[in-house]
Formats: sequence, structure tokens, C-alpha cells
Amino acid sequence: MSIIETRGLKKSFRSRGRLIEAVKGVDIQVQTGGTFGFLGPNGAGKTTTMRMLTTLMRPTGGEGRVAGYDLMRQPELVRQKIGYVGQAGGADGKATARENLILQGRICGLSLAQARERTTTLIGALGLSELADRKVKTYSGGQRRRLDLALGMVHEPALLFLDEPTTGLDPKSRNELWAELRKLQDAGTTIFMTTHYLDEADALCQRLAIMDGGSIVVEGTPAELKRQIMGDTVILGMDTSHTVLHHAQEVLRGQPFVRSLQEERDSGLRLQVEHGEDSLPVILRLMEGAGVPIRTVSLSRPTLDDVFLKQTGRSLYQQQN
Repeated sequence: MSIIETRGLKKSFRSRGRLIEAVKGVDIQVQTGGTFGFLGPNGAGKTTTMRMLTTLMRPTGGEGRVAGYDLMRQPELVRQKIGYVGQAGGADGKATARENLILQGRICGLSLAQARERTTTLIGALGLSELADRKVKTYSGGQRRRLDLALGMVHEPALLFLDEPTTGLDPKSRNELWAELRKLQDAGTTIFMTTHYLDEADALCQRLAIMDGGSIVVEGTPAELKRQIMGDTVILGMDTSHTVLHHAQEVLRGQPFVRSLQEERDSGLRLQVEHGEDSLPVILRLMEGAGVPIRTVSLSRPTLDDVFLKQTGRSLYQQQN
């Protein structure tokens, strides 16, 4: 059963007399249960798409249904069924976690007794018991993010939207938040999240749509997407002058085990090869025989960055740095 379904969803803006297409006709179908992820660089259109799905921004074209209701004609009913945690969060720093949660519950239509009961449940479930009556402004980034998650869950939505949920968190806090998200999945909550972190998408999402330039370029499970990349990746660090790179490519291009060959910015060459552990010694011998000194070498299995590179011609990892 689909909890989100869109056809041709679009959003355009006018800026300085120019029409900017932020989202160029998104078709997605998200099944109930598990986590669906939007992966892509900053500016890809992920957050704009999420804002349309959460009724915070009206589409300029297309149609959609979210949690059983029409996105354009029934936005108030959509809001009742979803939770949303934006990048900035929504907690009042001058209030305590308990006060924030009770207020959010009342805004969402719970009675005072219901809001208090739900607050107690969430404080325990998200590890906020020792912080519950401290001012939020004293919280660490990870603690505040867990409170943001609780605020999005206070009315027990069937569908929870998370926009870049771990941006800015230290590794320990990220891992703790990942654990909480897995608990929500196990409890039956459907999660729709945007991220530009490859490891996060791989670890949490049962299904992914990779977005670039306002469009979805590919969709599938992480395993399905990585299976599109046949073979392993070898990166050769070498002199990046045109003469050296051209000579190395000439030597390698004719080898039967090399599936693809691409220059790696500021590094050397990236190769997709069959059976990397067998191919690598042959590659090194070929480079030695051709008089091409190799500074560094790495061998890796397919990753989501390889998928992004195949689909767009660019590395998502490089765009983050």
C-alpha cells in the first residue's frame, strides 16, 4: 500500500526575471513501512520536494497523495497524519523538553492529559529522561535532535518526514540517532528522509531515490542500485598532467578486464574492473612497464557514490567537500 504517491510534481520560482525549475516533475511511490530516502547534493531539490509533500510549499504542477489524502485539495488532512522535522528543528530553547512536548501535543489536538501521557512516553523512549526538565538551550546537538524527533512524533503520525536529520552532529550523536530511527521503523512508522550522507542512506533506507538537478535520476534499494555498477573500483593516484594521464589511459583502455575508465579530479584515474583483487596486480605491472609512477592505489566494492557517478558523471562525495 502506498503512503506517498506523486505524478509530475513540480516547483518553479521566478528570480530576477528568470524562471528557475527547482523540481522538474517528480514521480515517486512510497510503500507503507520502512524508510525511503532522497539522496543527493545540496541544491538537488530534495528539501523543496519534501516541503511540497508536507504542505509547507504549494506545487506549481503535478499531483500527489500523502497518507491517503490529496496534496493539493486536502492539505489540512495531510498535516494531521504526518510528522515533520526540519533541518533547523522547532524546539523553544527557553523551555524544557517536557514543556515543548506538551505544547506540541496540544497544538496537534491532544487533550492536556493525552499530551502529558504522550510526553512521558517519548521522553523515556528517546533517552531524554535526565534532560526533561532542563532548558533546551543547554542541550548538545545530539540531545536537541532527539527532542526534535520527539516533537515530530508527539501525535503518533503514520508518516514521519526528516530533512537532513543528522547534519552537524558528531559521530556518536549520529549513531545514537540512527538507533532511534531504527526503533521507529521497527515500531511501524514510515520514514521519509532527505540526506546527502552516503553512509546514512546505505544504513537506514530500504529504498532510495537519487536526485540531481531537480529530477530523480534513479530509484531502487541500495543493493539494487549498487548492482548496477558491475565490478570493483580501482583508483590510481598519479601525476595528473595531461601527458601522463593520456598515456596511462592508452595502456589500460585495451585491457579486457577494464569496464570503464575516468579521470579522477586532482588524483589520477578511476577504473571499473572485473575481479579487482585479480586485476590490480596486472594494472600495477602495466603501469610499471609503461613508465607511469603510481603514488597511491585503492580498491573498493561498489558504493552509492559510484551509482551517483555513473548516473550524473560527478562524485557526490567530492561535492560535499
